[in-house]
Amino acid sequence: MRNLAIEYEEHERVAEIVDRLLYCAEDVSVGFDGWDEPHVKGPGLYFAVVADRDYGSYADPMGDNRWPREDCASVLAEDSFIAAVERVSLNQDGGVVVAVDGEIESQMVRFRDLGARREDRDLADDVEYEAWMGSRHMSALETSVRPEVVATVTVSEETGRVSVFRDGEAASAERGEIGGPWRAE
Repeated sequence: MRNLAIEYEEHERVAEIVDRLLYCAEDVSVGFDGWDEPHVKGPGLYFAVVADRDYGSYADPMGDNRWPREDCASVLAEDSFIAAVERVSLNQDGGVVVAVDGEIESQMVRFRDLGARREDRDLADDVEYEAWMGSRHMSALETSVRPEVVATVTVSEETGRVSVFRDGEAASAERGEIGGPWRAE
């Protein structure tokens, strides 16, 4: 029998899910007006798209922080997803786990550092941090090199920077770059 495998990084539906996360993250960043004020903490987000729901070996529950599944159980539920993202970005802390089918786990998590488990230490060789990265972005970068993780998406609560990480590579835009020529000022 042949092994069945899906190349999630190139799968059309999974690409749509990552795009929806990115667009909502950009909407949250652009929609917040207080980024330039001193000592202001803006909205923050951290999504991880995972191909295996058995993520407990590299993530721990983040206390009582929960995604509001009763209001929005899937990334594909457009209006309710946008509303939930806005609430969570301001009121919750931790990573939001999204399965490759778009279903969102209720428990928010803290992803463990790559050096925490002996079997993950070799993955750390593929990680190179950049000067602009804070702890959320560094964690998302590390998490993105795990074989079970398709991509991670973040919004910095300090600057509004939005980033997508895949296999240890970052595609990142500062708040002023989001939306490019389509952005209305």
